[in-house]
Amino acid sequence: MEEAKKKLLESAPKGRLPCVIAFKVARDYNLTAAEVGQLCNELKIKIVNCQLGCF
Repeated sequence: MEEAKKKLLESAPKGRLPCVIAFKVARDYNLTAAEVGQLCNELKIKIVNCQLGCF
């Protein structure tokens, strides 16, 4: 989980993370989209350009 948090922070330098990257992190770290969303909330990262309306 800590590695996923680190990757999210690296991928969102301005506190904004494209949805496609959020799904990639979920796949890469064997997490659900909801878990990635929760991590982003904890890290104060806003998910943008969501193609499915999940975030």
